[in-house]
Amino acid sequence: MKGFVIKNTGSWYSVRTEDGQTVECKIKGNFRLKGIRSTNPVAVGDWVEILCNKEGTAFITSIVDRRNYIIRKSSNLSKQSHIIAANIDQAFLVVTVNYPATSTTFIDRFLASAEAYRVPVILVFNKNDILSEEELHYQDLMMQLYDTIGYKCVAISAHNDNCNDLLYPLLKDKITLFSGNSGVGKSTLLNKLIPGISLRTSEISDAHNTGMHTTTFSEMLSLPCGGWAIDTPGIKGFGTFDMEPEEICGYFKEIFSFSKDCRFNNCTHTHEPGCAVRKALEEHYIAESRYNSYLSMLDDKEEGKYREAY
Repeated sequence: MKGFVIKNTGSWYSVRTEDGQTVECKIKGNFRLKGIRSTNPVAVGDWVEILCNKEGTAFITSIVDRRNYIIRKSSNLSKQSHIIAANIDQAFLVVTVNYPATSTTFIDRFLASAEAYRVPVILVFNKNDILSEEELHYQDLMMQLYDTIGYKCVAISAHNDNCNDLLYPLLKDKITLFSGNSGVGKSTLLNKLIPGISLRTSEISDAHNTGMHTTTFSEMLSLPCGGWAIDTPGIKGFGTFDMEPEEICGYFKEIFSFSKDCRFNNCTHTHEPGCAVRKALEEHYIAESRYNSYLSMLDDKEEGKYREAY
């Protein structure tokens, strides 16, 4: 029997079968021995083959080839990866310029990883109802930056009534991953978009202006406008996984565009003469924050390097 994974609690997987049933599944014992270097060999969004038993539960016996996925380095096991979701049409990266502040490095790492696996991303700037005039100006500048690069940006407040009107047309009939730092309001936003689900939310820590985890597992939720939203636990850092230094430039759209004019084909854009990327940086065609994010990802190849601030 075939179905797709709609919930992953770590030990059990809920699978929606092709005939609309939901079956609770475990992984067959030898599944983890097949060289999958991941903390979660099966992810929400995966299509799987299952074998049912008389008790009404089942074993997952195999995964159908994924068309894409979003992956990051596991924060506690640097040699392993963590697959956030698979087989998605797009990702909503929920960000906030304050309460808590999402760093541009985090945003850029997520965008680069999405580019690597051909997942379109929409940046959803939340909490604009509580921002000061200065913070709103900074948000506008951030949105202009990413819009110029080619990423759609939307400014919302999950508490406002027009939130659904803005987002439903973008979500309709698509499988959308919702991701972001802890505390940016993903659960509040999903509660607004899907009345009646009552996901748990929490206040921001006043002492550190950081969010606290409220979602503890990944789950696919049916949207009233058609399609699915994948709710995931908030993440503090985004360590890149399995990227070679020479590939990283290709995951930054504007850097890649200028790199074609570099003197050397193997230019790293760090020190070489005739580097068109560094020239574009000096002339402000490339944002310094984006270039610094690129450099930080080049540094990731150092063994075991993982910085939570990212």
